[in-house]
Formats: sequence, C-alpha cells, structure tokens
Amino acid sequence: MYEGALADLVDELGRLPGIGPKSAQRIAFHILGSDKADVDRLAEALRIVKDEVRFCTVCGNVATDEQCRICRDPRRGDELICVVEEPKDIIAIERTGEFRGRYHVLGGAINPLDGVGPEDLRIRELMQRLQAGETKEIIIATDPNTEGEATATYLALMIGPMGLAVSRLASGLPVGGDLEYADEVTLGRAFEGRRPIG
Repeated sequence: MYEGALADLVDELGRLPGIGPKSAQRIAFHILGSDKADVDRLAEALRIVKDEVRFCTVCGNVATDEQCRICRDPRRGDELICVVEEPKDIIAIERTGEFRGRYHVLGGAINPLDGVGPEDLRIRELMQRLQAGETKEIIIATDPNTEGEATATYLALMIGPMGLAVSRLASGLPVGGDLEYADEVTLGRAFEGRRPIG
C-alpha cells in the first residue's frame, strides 16, 4: 500500500504487540507529521532503553543496574516472594501498596501449544533462591487463565516438598462488574473464594 521508508515503518510498528495494521498506520502518519525534534527524542528514548535497561540478576525485573530497586531495598525481606509472569505484573502489585516482600519474574507462563515448557521459564533460578533458606512463603501471582493455572500448579508441585507455604492470589469478580458478563471460570473462582460477611 505504501512505499519505501513509510512502508517499512508501518511494517515494523505492526510487529509490536497490540498494534494492528490500522494502529500501525496511524502511528506512522503521526510520526511523519511530527516535528523532527519529537521524532529524535523518541528515537533516542528507544536507543537508551535498549542500551541501558536490563533484567535484574536476582529477580528478573527490569533494572538499570545489576539489581532492580526492589532487590536493593533493605526494607524488604526475603521471607516472602511473589512470583509473577512478567515485569509489568510487578508494577500492578506495587500500585496496591499491600506487598512488602520481594519478587521473582518467570518470563512467561507454561504454554505447550506455543512450545513454552517449564525449562523455558526462570523456574530453575527461583528454586536456587529458595534453597538459600530465607524464604517462608511463596505467593503465586500468575494470570488467572489456562497458562497461568498450569504454571501455578507446576510451581506448587515443585515447591511443596520444600516445606514452604505456597499461596495463590485470589481471583473472582471485579468490583463494579456485572454477574451476567462474568465467564464461567471467573464466576467459579468467585464461588470458591467466597468469605463470610457480618
């Protein structure tokens, strides 16, 4: 449809997750119509993030040093580790202000259909952390979908013999949601996780 550099830009933008063909076109034309200084800032930000951001050697979170700010924080203890699929999950949990332990990023979830098995995730690194003996409880905070459930079950089986407490984040109906729009798995989880009131 387009030629040359514009076609290449649309193609590259379309390869990004969550960006379809129409969004790629809109972004490409936005960039084309932007000031050169704005485009230079975007290009520089992309270059810097690729050159300077890495993954924490302890937990797998994004970091600018060998360890992320959470792993360097002396106010956080190793007694409680929350296991998540991706670094973006840490941001969601941190926004709650409820968790003061440390994290472990798996780098995905078990998904046999996509060829992702336990050996493709950072499970070995988690087990090495747990062998240090400082951790008392693992909170599994994988996504409440088929892949997340498979990963949680696998982790529970691996960690169980170590004598550590293993818990899973509760899931169910979102606040402000309507029952008629809830899928069967979500509604089933809500029933399982019900608690007394009054």
